[in-house]
Amino acid sequence: MGEYLIVHASRTGETEKIAELIAEGIRISGHGANLKKANEIKTEADLKGFDGYVFGSATYHGDMISTMKQVLFMAERAELENLPGGAFGAFGWSGEAPQRIFGTMENIFKMKMASSPLILKSSGLEGAITMAQDYGKELTLL
Repeated sequence: MGEYLIVHASRTGETEKIAELIAEGIRISGHGANLKKANEIKTEADLKGFDGYVFGSATYHGDMISTMKQVLFMAERAELENLPGGAFGAFGWSGEAPQRIFGTMENIFKMKMASSPLILKSSGLEGAITMAQDYGKELTLL
């Protein structure tokens, strides 16, 4: 049984809801899921010791929230190479943040990534619950 860390940065709470649904998918698969807000991660040591990582941020003015950028800077030194990873986020207009996080995890951290980032306008839209839970399940298969 693996232990996954899900770190999220949310402005309205929508990205946090998506994080909780991804955690459900991970738990349904028989693994553990730890949820943290991005501002709770203070050093790269806070990121170490997990079997997989999921980072998410809402898109705000075409970018990720600044606390998630800080997490990514710390994660670069946390030795995440070859570990399973995924990226997600909610958006109002554009949705670039999850794509940027995914690219950083794949190309800079050299992680084994899910098939794509999970980008949802709202966790309440039809099918979103299943999509987020399935994303969590996918991560446990990497």
